[in-house]
Amino acid sequence: MDPLSALALSLGAGWASGLNLYAAVLTLGLLQDLGAVSLPPDLQVLGSPVVVITAGALYALEFFADKIPGVSTAWDTLHTFIRIPAGALLAAASMAQVGHDWAFAAALLGGALAAGTHFAKTGSRAALAVLPLAAWTASLGEDAAVVVILWLALAHPLALLGLLALFVALLMWLLPRLFRAARGVFRAIGRRIGAA
Repeated sequence: MDPLSALALSLGAGWASGLNLYAAVLTLGLLQDLGAVSLPPDLQVLGSPVVVITAGALYALEFFADKIPGVSTAWDTLHTFIRIPAGALLAAASMAQVGHDWAFAAALLGGALAAGTHFAKTGSRAALAVLPLAAWTASLGEDAAVVVILWLALAHPLALLGLLALFVALLMWLLPRLFRAARGVFRAIGRRIGAA
């Protein structure tokens, strides 16, 4: 894999992990198993039957947990401690063949992308919690976005990098607003609980 493709995969894996880690791992593992791509050596373990089955089972669990208000919020809160380090790990493994210094830098960027994406997802989900149909639609859109992000990273690295630049600009504008909206939702819930 050339350095540009490795970079795109690294950043795409970090980005996708913030949305749905298990869908990202499952997608990469299945693509490896089907011979559609040849992942970098440090990521080829994702095609292992044990990893594919585990990622598939966890994806199925997240698929249903993501559709239930309250459970979705708890799930996302717990995954703050899972998606971000896993995104960093996937990003580092994508760049390991380029060099250890590149892998370390990729881990930092992949973790930052996973964090930004995760917090944007969590904040927007808190705001959508009052609209179950909107939350379901957002969840399905996130799952589809994971596949598209990884496909672009593997097939069209420059397109992925351009889309990622737009996403980061949007994220910088959106995150403060999402944090304020989420804080308002949690305050309203707190007032209702306190009133009860």
